[in-house]
Amino acid sequence: LAARPVTARTDTVQRLGLRKMQRPDQVECPARLGCEWIPAPYEQYGPGAGDYGNHDLANRPAQQKIEYVVIHDTEGYYEPSVGLVKQADYLGWHYTLRSVDGHVAQHVRTKDVGWQAGNWYVNAKSIGIEHEGFAGHGTWYTEAMYRASAKLVRHLALKFGIPLDRQHIIGHDNVPGTVASTVAGMHWDPGPYWDWSHYFDLLKAPFRSTGTKRTGLVTIDPDLTTNRPAFVGCNQQPPGVPTPPPPAEPCPSRGSSAVVLHNAPSHDAPLVNDLGLRPDGSPNTMYISDHGARASAGQTYAVAEVRGDWTAIWYLGQKAWFHNPSSAPTAKWATGFVVTPKPGKSTIPVYGRAYPEQAAYPAGVAYQTISPMQYTLTAGQRYAVGDVLPSEYYKASTFDGSSPGDWTVIRGDLRYVQIQFGHRIMYVNLDDVLLLPSAVGAPR
Repeated sequence: LAARPVTARTDTVQRLGLRKMQRPDQVECPARLGCEWIPAPYEQYGPGAGDYGNHDLANRPAQQKIEYVVIHDTEGYYEPSVGLVKQADYLGWHYTLRSVDGHVAQHVRTKDVGWQAGNWYVNAKSIGIEHEGFAGHGTWYTEAMYRASAKLVRHLALKFGIPLDRQHIIGHDNVPGTVASTVAGMHWDPGPYWDWSHYFDLLKAPFRSTGTKRTGLVTIDPDLTTNRPAFVGCNQQPPGVPTPPPPAEPCPSRGSSAVVLHNAPSHDAPLVNDLGLRPDGSPNTMYISDHGARASAGQTYAVAEVRGDWTAIWYLGQKAWFHNPSSAPTAKWATGFVVTPKPGKSTIPVYGRAYPEQAAYPAGVAYQTISPMQYTLTAGQRYAVGDVLPSEYYKASTFDGSSPGDWTVIRGDLRYVQIQFGHRIMYVNLDDVLLLPSAVGAPR
C-alpha cells in the first residue's frame, strides 16, 4: 500500500477499558484505590556509611525480579505505625493499610528494597505490605481492609508477573529464618486469623481442587466458619512479656485459616515438633503465636499417608497429621511437582536463602555463607515445589554505594528449589534433588 499521512485518534484508546497501570500522582496503586504517598526516609543518620535507613535503593525489576508479596500486620495502630516508618533509624516497608476503611499509604517505591521481612534474600525479592492490627486479635482484619489489600496486591502481581498463589503471596509467618540461629526469632504475623481463602477469592485466584487422592498433594483450605482451633494466649497479645506467659487463657472462639498438626492420627496425639522453635524435641503448643505445628489455607504439601479421616503430610522432616474427613474436608487434592533426595543421598540440607556459591563473588565482596538450617530432608520424603530459582545476592551495605559491589546483584551457577517444608517456605539445592510430578510415587 502506498504511504499516506494520517492523524492518530488517541482518544479511542479510552473506550477500550484498558487497565491503567500508572496514576497521575505517581503512587503505585490501582487508579480507583484510595492511596497517598507518605515517604520512608532514605537518610544517613550517623557518621558511618552504614549508618542510614530505612530501606535500600535498587532498580527492580530490571535488575532483579520481584518474586514475592509479603503480608504483615503492624502489631500496632495505623498512625503510630506510619510514624515509625517515617524514622530513618527504623525499618522501611512499601505499604501500610488502615483497618477501618482500607486506606493505603505507600512509603517505599517498589523498585527499592524494604527492610521488612527479616530475611535479606526475601527482602531483595519482595514487596512488603503492613496491615493495621494485631495477629492475636483477628477482628482487626476488616472487609474493607481485605478488599483494598487484594486490589493492591492483584495490581502489583499483574505489573510484576508475580504468580497469585501461596508460594509467592506469603505471610510474614511464612518467611524462613536466614540461618539456624535466626529461626526462633522470626515473626508470626498475620497469624492464624487472617482469612487466606477469602483473600484469594478477592484476588480472583480461588483455591480449587486440581487432583485426586492419587495425585500426591493437598492444598489446605478449611471452612473458616467451622474451623475453630482452641488457641490460647490471645489475652497476652500484643506481646511484650515472655512467650507463653502464665496463665495462657483460652482465646475467643474464632474462625481460623490454619489447621493443627499432630504426630499421630488422633485429636489426642501431641502436636508435631519444630526443631527451630523447640530444639529439645518437645511438641509445639496451641499458644496463639506458636505456629510450628500448623498449616495454613492455600499452602500445598506432599501427602505422606492417608488413614481414614486423617491425612499426613511431610512437614519439617516428619509426618504431620490433620483431620480431613471426606464429609467436611479441610484440604483439597492437588497436582504439581515434588522434590525428593537423589538416589544415594540419605539426607540433604535445607536453606533459608538461595545464595550463590563462593566463586561467584567478585573481589572485595564478602562471601555470604551458604549455611544450612537445623532441619534435614530425608530420603523417602517429598515436599511440594513452589518455584525453581537462580542463586542471587543483592549487595547493599552503604548509604552512597561506596562499598565494593554495592547496588549490584551477584548471581552464581547454583540453582535452588523453593519448597513448602513446614509452615515456612525454604530452599534446597537443585543438584541434591529429583524434581518429579507429584503423582509419581505418591502413596496409594
